[in-house]
Amino acid sequence: MAHIGIDVSKGKLDLCWLRENGKMKTKVFTNHPKHYPALMDWLTRQTGEQAGDLRVYLEATGIYHEPVTEWLHEVGVQVHVVNPAQVRHYAQALGNSGKTDKKDSQLLARYGLDRQPPRWKPEPAGIRRLRRLASRLETVQQDIQREQNRREKAQFSRDTETVSSIDQVLLALQSEAKRLREEIKDHIDSDGDLQRDQELLKSIPGIGDATSVHLMVLLRGKVFRSARQAAAFVGLVPREWTSGTSVRSRPRLTKKGAPMMRRRLYMAAVVASRHNPMVEALYTRLRQAGKPPMSALGAAMRKLVHIAFGVLHRQTPFQTQPVGG
Repeated sequence: MAHIGIDVSKGKLDLCWLRENGKMKTKVFTNHPKHYPALMDWLTRQTGEQAGDLRVYLEATGIYHEPVTEWLHEVGVQVHVVNPAQVRHYAQALGNSGKTDKKDSQLLARYGLDRQPPRWKPEPAGIRRLRRLASRLETVQQDIQREQNRREKAQFSRDTETVSSIDQVLLALQSEAKRLREEIKDHIDSDGDLQRDQELLKSIPGIGDATSVHLMVLLRGKVFRSARQAAAFVGLVPREWTSGTSVRSRPRLTKKGAPMMRRRLYMAAVVASRHNPMVEALYTRLRQAGKPPMSALGAAMRKLVHIAFGVLHRQTPFQTQPVGG
């Protein structure tokens, strides 16, 4: 096996091959699909290995790592997309100081060799498109909210010209949001697996159309071995902070991972705490035990993720279990 770290930026790819004798071989390529074959040719010539014996480690860097990651996977390379925060902590543990693209590629190769992260698998094509549509709709909805806030201020100051301008922008944004919602619905309706998954998720009281879409993207777009792992990815597991007898902080949610998903789940948990018997029982029990409302809602959000994971894993609709059963 040859271990290669690739530091990805918008314009270039910094490669580092970690050799057995501890030495390194580095190379820089332009981050464009037409240069990927040359990158692959350099790797096979330098290492003497076939594509299947190359292990490449990259950080998840927004969208800039996606094209090269997908291309390398398609030609048979073992690709590992790693968490940037974990690599940063690894560098701190090694006592590394300073930062350059070349150093980062070397660090990624060492991290991959030492930690052996799981192999990356691409999202199913249907989920990939659903994720992009849902992300775009989320952005448009945020723009609508911003324009509505601006309109309220302009209206308060009686600035009719600005109000008129904002109304035109809002009309265009609302039209685009409607089109995206219809496109998401058509996409789901045309895919039997997505359609069934959404029906299963919507069988859970508190989960509606919008939240079900984001849960499908989360739970079908990544490989989770358990419901707890999925909840941890969203940042919904409690973090303890205690040491001896003097340090006794109250447990809090880690809030790592996907903040947009947490916002969706918060609203779903508010509804579920009133209309979903399982979540309502959990919320009531925690409140009676003296937990503050936000802490109880955090547990309700985590419960919803566990339930959603279960109905998709078992492919069975939600069924209320007797309290204590």
